[in-house]
Amino acid sequence: MTASRVKRLISKSLVVVFALSVVFSPQAHSANQPRKILTGWIPYYSMKTSLPAALNNADLIKEVMPFWYTLKYNGKTKSAYVSDLYVSGNPSIPMATPLAAMRAAGFQIIPTITDGTDKLVLSNLLANPTSRTQIAKTLNDYVMANNFDGIDLDFEGFAFVDGNTTWAKTAPSWVALVKELSGLLRANNKLLSVSTPYNFNPAERQKGYTVYAWPQIAPFIDRLRIMTYDYSVSKVGPIGPLAWTEKTVAYAASIMPASKVYLGLAGYGRDWVTKVDGVCPAPFANAIKVGAKAATFVMRDAAALAASYQVTPVFDAKFGEATFTYTKSYEGTTADGRSTICTATRTAWYQNAQSYKLRSELVAKYKLGGVTAWTLGMEEPLAMEAIRQTALGIAPVKVISALTADKTAALYGNSVSISAQLNLEDKSPAANLPLRIEGKSANDATWRVLGTAVTGVDGRFTTPILLGKSTAIRIATDGTWERAESLSNEISILIDRTISISAPGTVKANSLFAIDGVVRPRSAGAQVSLMKFSAGAWKKVAIATTNEQGVFAFAIEKEPRQVARYQIIVEGDQLWRQIAAPEFSIIIR
Repeated sequence: MTASRVKRLISKSLVVVFALSVVFSPQAHSANQPRKILTGWIPYYSMKTSLPAALNNADLIKEVMPFWYTLKYNGKTKSAYVSDLYVSGNPSIPMATPLAAMRAAGFQIIPTITDGTDKLVLSNLLANPTSRTQIAKTLNDYVMANNFDGIDLDFEGFAFVDGNTTWAKTAPSWVALVKELSGLLRANNKLLSVSTPYNFNPAERQKGYTVYAWPQIAPFIDRLRIMTYDYSVSKVGPIGPLAWTEKTVAYAASIMPASKVYLGLAGYGRDWVTKVDGVCPAPFANAIKVGAKAATFVMRDAAALAASYQVTPVFDAKFGEATFTYTKSYEGTTADGRSTICTATRTAWYQNAQSYKLRSELVAKYKLGGVTAWTLGMEEPLAMEAIRQTALGIAPVKVISALTADKTAALYGNSVSISAQLNLEDKSPAANLPLRIEGKSANDATWRVLGTAVTGVDGRFTTPILLGKSTAIRIATDGTWERAESLSNEISILIDRTISISAPGTVKANSLFAIDGVVRPRSAGAQVSLMKFSAGAWKKVAIATTNEQGVFAFAIEKEPRQVARYQIIVEGDQLWRQIAAPEFSIIIR
C-alpha cells in the first residue's frame, strides 16, 4: 500500500501508543501444529493493534512485513535513500522493542518499502543503470545493516500514479532492478519479496497490471504477495471477489513455484452511499451523495456497525464476502441557514471470518505459500480461527532431527565427525532428505551454511567437518508441502589454536639464542607468553605478539649454566581461549 492509500483506511489523527510490557504467546489450540500460512503487514501507525495480533497468532505466522519504510530521492545528491516512518510515528517506543518481540516470536522480518517519490521519478531512476544499481545497493545495505531477513518491494506508483501508457517502458527497468537486487540479497542468504496488484494470463482480454512483469521476475523473487483487494473502490461491490482472486492466484501459480505465491486478505470494508432522499445539510453535502468516496471500516467493527443500524449482514456465496444495507439520516442547515434533513441509503461490503476461510482454502488447493493480511489486527477474532482450521487441516509432517558429534573439542586443523538421525513424527526414517549443516560462531549475526548432505534410507548421515574456530553446529531441512522445515539440537564445538615451537636442545651459557614458533590459524596480534620454571614456580619472562603469518619469536641471552624448563602460552581473546604448549627443556652448558 502506498501512503495515499493508507490514508483511506486509517485516520491521520490516529494516536499510536502501544506497550510491550505484556508477553504475548500463541494459544495452544491443538497438539498438532498448524502449517504457518499467515503473513501480514504491521504498519507504523497501528502498532498497538497489529503487533499484538501477530504475536498472539505466532503459531500461524512464519514471517511479517513491518510497513515502516519508503524510498525517497534527494535531488541535490542525486541518490535514493530509505526514509524511516516508524520513528516519527512512535517517538516513545524505540524500534528495537518491537523488533525484539518479533524475533522472540520466531518471525522472519521482511520489511516493506514503498515508493515515496513523485510521478515517474522512480521509473526514470530505474531506467538509468547507474541510479538503478545505487537503489539496489541502498536496499541491500539497509537489510544487512539492520539484520533483516529480506525486503518487500511495494512500488505501487507504477500502477496507480504513472499511468498505464508508461508500463511498456517501465517494465524492463523494473525487471532489471529485481534481478540485480535479488543477486545481492541471495549472496547474503536474504529474501526478496514483491507486493503488486493482480495480473491475469496475457493471452486473455483482461491482463491486469502488466508493468510488474510476473513471468520475467519469477526466477529472481522469493515471495509474490498479490493485492487481491480493492476490486471495488469508486463503485459499490465486493472488496475482492472470490473468483477474481482465484483467477489471479491460479495464473501466478502457473508461472512460478506456487510456494512463492501469497494471496491478499482485506481486513477492511467499504461503505458507499447508494441513494439520498431530501436535501443534506451543508457540512454533509459533498460527502453524502451518490458517487462520493466510500467510507472505510475495519472488519472487527463491522458487526457493531451493522447492529447500530438494526440490520444483519448477509454472506454472498458468489463473491465470498459479507454485505449489508442501512439508512442513515443527517440533520442540520443548508448553506443559506434553512433547517433540513436527508436520509442516505448506504451499502457496505467486507470480508469476514467465512471469507478468510474460503481464501485460505485456496492455499490448500494450489499449495500456495500462504495468505497475506492487510493488515494484521484489523480482523475479527473468528477470522484467525478460520485460517487456523485450514492450517491445521494441511499441517505438514514434522521432521525430528537428533545431532551428535564424536567430540566437542578439537585442535585447529583436526576434523570432527558429526552424525544425525532424522525421523518423521511417526518415527519412520526421513529417507533421502536433503539437509544443510549450519554453523554460528561468536561474532556471527546469522547462521551460515557449512555444507550439505542427504540422509540415507535409514534417515541417518555421518560426515567429517573441519572448523576454523569454535562454532555451534545444527542441522536444518527446508520445508516442502508434505514436510515441515526442521532444525536439530545445537552442539557447540570448541576449537583450540595449535602451537608449533622451534627451540635449541642445547646452548652455551651467556650466549644469545632464540625460541620461536607459529600459532595456527595464522593471524596477527595474538599475545604469546614465555614461561620459565624457577624457584619452584612458573614465571612469565617475556611477551611477544604474532605477525600476519602467526609467527612469534623470543630472543634470550645471559642465561647461566642450567637445565632450563620453558613453556609457551597463547593468551585468550574474544574468539579463542588460552592454550599452553607442553613444557620443554634446554640444556645451557
